Parts: sequence; structure tokens; C-alpha cells
Amino acid sequence: MRKMFFGSLILLTLLTFFLMWYFQFVQFKFGYFILGLLLVLFAIGIYDITQKKHAILRNFPVIGHFRYLLEKISPEIQQYFIETNTDGTPFSRNIRSLVYRRAKGVNDTHPFGTQKDIGGEDYMALRHSIYAIHNMEEDPRVMIGNEQCKQPYSSSIFNISAMSFGSLSSNAVKALNIGARKGGFSHNTGEGGISTHHRQGGDLVWQIGTGYFGCRDEHGNFDPEKFREKANWPEVKMIEIKISQGAKPGHGGVLPGAKNTEEIAEIRGVVKGTTILSPPAHSAFSSPSQLMDFISKLRDLSGGKPVGFKLCVGRTEEFTAICKEMVAKKVYPDFITIDGAEGGTGAAPLEFSDSVGLPLEPALIFVRTSLEKFQIRDKIKIIASGKAISAFAIIKNIAIGADLCNSARGFMFSVGCIQALRCNTNECPTGVATQKANLVGGLVISDKSERVYKFHKNTVHAVQELLGASGHKHTSELSAHDLVKGDEMIKLANRYLPDSVNTQV
Repeated sequence: MRKMFFGSLILLTLLTFFLMWYFQFVQFKFGYFILGLLLVLFAIGIYDITQKKHAILRNFPVIGHFRYLLEKISPEIQQYFIETNTDGTPFSRNIRSLVYRRAKGVNDTHPFGTQKDIGGEDYMALRHSIYAIHNMEEDPRVMIGNEQCKQPYSSSIFNISAMSFGSLSSNAVKALNIGARKGGFSHNTGEGGISTHHRQGGDLVWQIGTGYFGCRDEHGNFDPEKFREKANWPEVKMIEIKISQGAKPGHGGVLPGAKNTEEIAEIRGVVKGTTILSPPAHSAFSSPSQLMDFISKLRDLSGGKPVGFKLCVGRTEEFTAICKEMVAKKVYPDFITIDGAEGGTGAAPLEFSDSVGLPLEPALIFVRTSLEKFQIRDKIKIIASGKAISAFAIIKNIAIGADLCNSARGFMFSVGCIQALRCNTNECPTGVATQKANLVGGLVISDKSERVYKFHKNTVHAVQELLGASGHKHTSELSAHDLVKGDEMIKLANRYLPDSVNTQV
């Protein structure tokens, strides 16, 4: 191929010289442009065959570059020309379009009937009632906080899940928080700490990860006084201890060095420009007993605000041990956030995203039945986190065990995310998941915050409509008996609550 390439260049050069000579050079001025182009191609070819990093370029000079170009734009080709309305991953075009329409407040109806395979065993549906009712309340609330909590929080059933400033841009964080303020729902800070961008008046859930960003000492350990100061800010409504994350359970958070700006480094207490890998486990506790002590400590330091923890379920016996310790010490978290293995992240090793952790549905069922077995379900609210975007996803999660839902990627779509899958490169084209000022500037806060508000409002309204169709007035009335799964209309409760699950409790 190399001989053919350079042979072709030589022939084209000779042909150009001949034509230039034939047309007396001056009249064939275009020939100079062709010669210049051939010279550039010749130089690129020489470089390609002498470099030692890419075998394709050594064997196919110049032409081999098209391979890398096509590889670079393959996600766009897949998304815009190949995928159907229902087979896109991790979210289909239908789901993305639903978010965009609701965020813009335009027609969110769907024509001509379902495009899903409703005859397959994976099909899940709501059992509607012939005595449907009309629900007037737009936003059902759930009170979070047991008798050990002094400042319970009235929460929406649909809130913004954990996304750190660093993973998201400053404009994206501001838009999310302003939207949360207007809509009366909460905004989880993610483990990166509370930035000035989070403080736009919206309710905050401060997430404390293994890096203790925002409340760490010079050695990276938990600092009680730094925590006390921020935890008592009025906009901080709840505290969430992040034990693990669905997209990378057992692996600490990852902030690529390209995203670690001077501002982010100062907020987190780290070195600018370095890739930040949070420890895989907490240094403040290493046993169920110490976890209960840490929960009590954070509750006291925060003035009695709701404190809970987030995890992706792995070894079920470890969660059972935590339940036993709750009962033994009589210390109960106000909430537990369950993140499914299908949860999202800005950056994670592929093996962790694809192959570690329990999916949300069985995890929710296990946690709910565990708390019921130990007779502490009434003390602890369960929050479901993992691909909850549509109203049916919220209904489904609440029916099988949750009290409310969090969504990260749904609200990312509402501020402009197009699922470009470049979150870990700092090259997000919509300015959502990048720290590049020229890209961040494209995200207009006033417009996107309104879309966040509308997405939440219209989705909760859709939840109310589904509730009415099932004959219920509040999400607390839902149960697994309201769902069917598969082509034989089997009750979800019968399929998803076998003895094999209950015997693990």
C-alpha cells in the first residue's frame, strides 16, 4: 500500500507538471495549488510511515487517517442514522425525546401506538382500574425523618440525583439548582462538595463521599468542624453518606485531570489538574457499628437534619448485618438511597459499569423486605436511583419498594445533554459535562433552569395521571400488586418476590 500511495503521488505530480507545461504554466495557475496539495500529502505520508505508534498509518499512509476520523464520529453516526426509536442505549430516542418535550413544555403525546414488544417476557405494565380517579395535587410529598430527626424534610417524589460540580459544569449546576428552587424539589450535590453554583436557593442534599470533599482535613480524613459549618447552612436539607455508586460500586469517584480546574481543586481541597480518585471505602467507619455511630455523629453535627446513606447492593449479608446493628443500637438512618448497577457516571472503568452490582429492581425488593423483616421499614424512607426518567419508571420503583425517586441523567437531558457519551473527555458539546469555558458558555442558565422546572413539573403530573388510572390518590398506596410483567400477565409480586429472596433476610 505504501508503494502504491507514493507511486500515485509521483504520477499525479508528473501529470500536473505535464499539464502545466502544455498550457504554458501561466495559463494553468490551478496547477500550483495541486502541486502544493500533493506536497502536503507527501509530507504526511513520510510522517506516517516513519512514526511507530500506529501500524495502520505505517501500512496505509494518509488513507489510514480516515479510519480514526470515522471512529471518532461513529457515536454520532450510530445515534442519528442507525439506532431506532427504541433500541438506543443507555436511553432510547423515545425516552430522550420525551424529556426534551416535557422540558420545553410542548406536546409530549406519542402517535400511532406503542413501538415496544409488549409480547415479550420483559414487558412490564401498570394494572389500571376501571374506576379511575382524577388527582388534583401536582406534587405528592414524602416526609423524611424519623423520631431521631429534629428537622424532617418534606420531599418531592422526584428529585435531582447526585452529580458533582466538576463532573458537571458551573452553568449546568446553577440551572439545576434554580430549577429545583422554582419547582420545590431537592438537588443532590454529588460527592464533590458544595460549590457557590449549588447555592442558588434550591434545597440541597449534601452527599459525603469517601474523599470527604468540603469536610476533609489535610490528610483527607473527615473533619467534624468543617462539616458542622456547611451542614447547618439553611439550604442544606439532608445529608447523604455515599457508600457506593451503582455505575462503579467498590470503586471511588473519578474526576479526570482535564476537568480539575483551579476552582474545583479549591472546593475539594486537592491539587489542580490531577486526576482525582476517591478511596474505594470510607476511613470514618469500617463496620456496621461504626456506620451507625457515624450517622449519629452527622445528625448531631447538622442540628438534627435527616441523615441517610446511599449504596449499590452487592453482598446481601452485609446489608442484613447493617439492619441488625440498627436494631441493636436503636439508631436508624432517616433514608437509604438504593442505586442500581444501571446507574450513570461521568467516568468509570468499563468492567465496573458492566459487571459489578445488583440491578435496581431486585435490590429495591431485597432492601424493602429486609427492613420489613426487622420491623424498621416505617422508620426509614427508601429512595430509588437508577434510570428513573419517565413517569412509569417512578411508579414502578415506588410500587416495588421505594418511597421516592432520584434521577441524574433525566435532569441532564433537561439542561441539554444529547447523550454524546463524552462525559469523561471534557469535550461535552452542549456544555453540560465539561469545564471548557467556550463550551460551558453555550449553556444559557435562564433558559435551561426553566426547562429543569418544566421537566419535573410535567413528569410529576404524568405520575399523577398514572396514579389516577390505577385508582390511587398517592404514591404511598402503590404496591407490587399494581404491576404485571411478561406476556402472561403475571403479577410482579409473584414473579419478583420468591422465597429465595426472602430467605436471604
